[in-house]
Amino acid sequence: MSEQHKVRILVTGAAGFVGYHTVSRLLEQGADVVGVDSLNDYYSPELKRARLALLNNNDRFSFIKLDLADRSGTEAVFRDAKPAKVLHLAAQPGVRYSIDHPHAYNDANSTAFLNVLEGCRHSNIDHLVFASSSSVYGNSPATPYRVGDPVDRPISLYAATKRANELVAHAYCHLYGFPVTGLRYFTVYGPWGRPDMAVYLFTEAIKAGRPIDVYNRGDLKRDFTYVDDIAEGTCRVLLSPQADAQDDNGGTSVHPYRLYNIGNHRPEMLETLIDTLEELIGRKAIRNDRGMQPGDVYQTFADIAPLTRDFGFEPKTSLNNGLRRFVDWHDSYHGKA
Repeated sequence: MSEQHKVRILVTGAAGFVGYHTVSRLLEQGADVVGVDSLNDYYSPELKRARLALLNNNDRFSFIKLDLADRSGTEAVFRDAKPAKVLHLAAQPGVRYSIDHPHAYNDANSTAFLNVLEGCRHSNIDHLVFASSSSVYGNSPATPYRVGDPVDRPISLYAATKRANELVAHAYCHLYGFPVTGLRYFTVYGPWGRPDMAVYLFTEAIKAGRPIDVYNRGDLKRDFTYVDDIAEGTCRVLLSPQADAQDDNGGTSVHPYRLYNIGNHRPEMLETLIDTLEELIGRKAIRNDRGMQPGDVYQTFADIAPLTRDFGFEPKTSLNNGLRRFVDWHDSYHGKA
């Protein structure tokens, strides 16, 4: 990114897993980034602060601690930062957590997103990219999942809030005309990952000799996508001229609003994930085989052809290589077993 094309980008959820990797890539490409994060305690704030410490080593990164459900605080961020582009990654994640903590999802995923949309509306931005989720497809039997597929039967509150975000974003795009792109992320994993997700949980348990909970007795498929591929694709979408993309997502919109799947386009069995981690760690897992979790889906499988066509997105990291890099990072960050 040349100096004359340098842009200021507001990234919410900057201390999060995908946020950290994407901000790192944006900084490498020469962007000025203002990061926002609440640093909440859904999982260890220490991990978030460790990511943030690495980002703070770059003079073109600045950080604001803020809960985006704070309307006046969000207004102040947009007023002071004056971003050209916005990448909204902040959210309350977790399908299972949403069952027992519904109000957290309304605050973090609905109210906060509305505040961000209002900030975009009044700031003359040239592109908003926001994180949606593969969970919006529910238990659809049709695979691979295509953006034009029906997504009106969510099976978790988390999925419902993500689908609601897509609809509200479309309304804002229609009413106020600023370009909006939603990215439906598929099961992201890799170094600096979230401790509540399977790769991290399984690695820690196997290394410590603790049992792992294996839902649906391992008969699950996920489109595991390495975080560097996710970050690279996200940056491509955010930094490319949005008007160059074709509008064929279900044929429902003539406004500068688009949705894409972003995944590996290669679902893997949960059993394969466990087998690979056992081999990399050098220990067998102690298994607690359990039934299907409420709100979980049997499989995810992304059709990424439109993203490849419009932005040249091509995931490059195999599950084996990605898990190897994660285990190496875990050994470095936490110490070997």
